Amino acid sequence: MKSLRELYKIGKGPSSSHTMGPFKAAQLFGQRHPEAARFEVTLYGSLAATGKGHMTDVAILEVLEPIGPVQIIWEPSRFLEYHPNGMLFKAFGADESLLEEWTVYSIGGGALSEGPGQELSQSGEVYELGTLAEIIQWCDSRGHNLWEYVDICEGPAIWDYLQEIWEAMKAAVERGLNHEGRLPGPLNLTRKASVYHVKALGYQPNLRSRGLVFAYALAVSEENASGGTIVTAPTCGSSGVIPGVLYHLAKSHAFSDTKILHALATAGLIGNVVKHNASISGAEVGCQGEVGVACAMASAAACQIFGGSPFQIEYAAEMGLEHHLGMTCDPVCGLVQIPCIERNAFAACRALDANIYSSFSDGRHRISFDHVVEVMKQTGKDLPSLYKETSAGGLALKYLQK
Repeated sequence: MKSLRELYKIGKGPSSSHTMGPFKAAQLFGQRHPEAARFEVTLYGSLAATGKGHMTDVAILEVLEPIGPVQIIWEPSRFLEYHPNGMLFKAFGADESLLEEWTVYSIGGGALSEGPGQELSQSGEVYELGTLAEIIQWCDSRGHNLWEYVDICEGPAIWDYLQEIWEAMKAAVERGLNHEGRLPGPLNLTRKASVYHVKALGYQPNLRSRGLVFAYALAVSEENASGGTIVTAPTCGSSGVIPGVLYHLAKSHAFSDTKILHALATAGLIGNVVKHNASISGAEVGCQGEVGVACAMASAAACQIFGGSPFQIEYAAEMGLEHHLGMTCDPVCGLVQIPCIERNAFAACRALDANIYSSFSDGRHRISFDHVVEVMKQTGKDLPSLYKETSAGGLALKYLQK
């Protein structure tokens, strides 16, 4: 498996696969052809279907237009074989000669690939073990926690990086709480995080706690929807879940940054296992791979921070993902707003419930996390494309029919 640096990335929303990935691809292609007279970029499948709502064209034009004119071709009904988020870049010389054509895929979380086994990564393989069962067995036999396995595989420099991630998450929460007004796009949605935060403070502790988690998750999700700076966790569309949980725990229980970083490491390990064995791309497996995985990661993080054993942490993560199986990705108008923003808030609270449930147990249960990952992958394959980030079915279709 790759480094957690490939999972947690600081960048601008609203979409890791539809904005951050194409932006990075355009950067790489532009660096190879600074002499190009013009560019042609064809977007396929999900990228074309919801690219305008996700600002895919804006991200590409921002990079390539300073070099030369750019023509973007939209092919929403054509899906390339490897992944629904395919792109074809072409660079032309002054004499109209084709300098290069490059097919690349945005595979989720801002990651790029040129095809099977050809992910464009700077870290290489960092983790030898690839399933959670193997990792837990390794930890149990040596008396280690899951975060210690991260430390051993990544080295001490990972903690400075995770501190940067935590600071970026906190900043996104706080900006979101202070921002009010309308979100960009044709839905004319009003930001809710600030109001939820104020109202939550007026309730008694039990309801206040839940309301604050809502507010913190909403704050980050609304920042993402506005194109603000957030952390992929594991994606932009699910970026509010982990910050919503960890910011609340840090504020309400005064946990130290060290404990928060250990929780982030544990959560990252969970997300890495899913990314390695299945997918975190809504265009490939639906929202179960984004919000569902984020919930599993946040469940594990909460269980870690409250002293759960590796077995209890695995159980919490399993519940977080299992109870999102089959969740479709059907963004209204191709925007990361409806139903994405509310889903982040609900998943954050569900993660805290998964932690409580698992902490009441000894960690023994019948369905393993790894098995749920396999089921999620197969479920994603079985979902029709109209439910996988194309805005062609589900909530998106019904809303447009009103």
